[in-house]
Amino acid sequence: MSYKTKLSFLLLCIIPFVSEILIAQEAKPAETAEDLAKKLSNPIASLISVPFQNNLDVGIGQFKGTRNTLNFQPVIPIHLSSKLNLITRIVLPFVTQYNITKEGSYQSGLSDAVASAFFSPAISKHGITWGVGPVFLLPVATDSLLASKKFGIGPTGVILGQIKGWTIGALINQIWSVAGAKDRPDVNQMFVQPFVSYNWKSGAGVGLSSEITQNWRASTTSVFIIPTVSGLTKLGKQTIQLVIGPRIQVAAPSGGKADFGVRAALIFVFPK
Repeated sequence: MSYKTKLSFLLLCIIPFVSEILIAQEAKPAETAEDLAKKLSNPIASLISVPFQNNLDVGIGQFKGTRNTLNFQPVIPIHLSSKLNLITRIVLPFVTQYNITKEGSYQSGLSDAVASAFFSPAISKHGITWGVGPVFLLPVATDSLLASKKFGIGPTGVILGQIKGWTIGALINQIWSVAGAKDRPDVNQMFVQPFVSYNWKSGAGVGLSSEITQNWRASTTSVFIIPTVSGLTKLGKQTIQLVIGPRIQVAAPSGGKADFGVRAALIFVFPK
């Protein structure tokens, strides 16, 4: 066997072994509960999650109505380049309500969906993360009393800081209707969500957020304050986060304030 043949044979034996070592060195360690909880506190984290968020409000308006809203809101990050991510989010509400429009009334079905796309730097600087992009109002409601019957578009943005377990930030969007049923009012609405949370190394956390909806056309404001507790656990091999807390409505359009509410969420988490 010639020298060149021996060398070629040796390289063929070594290269796969070296490749395995390099791959093992480059493999990232599994994310800790603290890491996952921190990402879940960030609306534009590079993490696939599928939340089912349920909001129950009781004692609404003059007929003391009840409204239950189950939001299906998956978050899917798309890696565009080494410097830029696209974080897509959609909120698809399924609403069941009693005694809201009148005494004895009942409606149930999909309400309009809101889809957002945030362009965000892949690497945050100084603990600050931000993202901006478009937001869309999608007229997918199945009941006319749960629908705007309008297609809308506008800008959205989020900014937050994370340090030593703390997450502090705010999300905002503004939607204007640009098409839809002519017999329905135009949509001109702003949504603001400031939030703060703290997560321990175990993945448990506490949070406080506010949800402010300003209807510029009707000159009405709705404000909820939502304190929550959360924790990470396993459902079989599936990582999940559980969240629960009261929904306290402190401002509402005339005659539309709820006496009390509760938020509970089940979030399926898919670490890299």
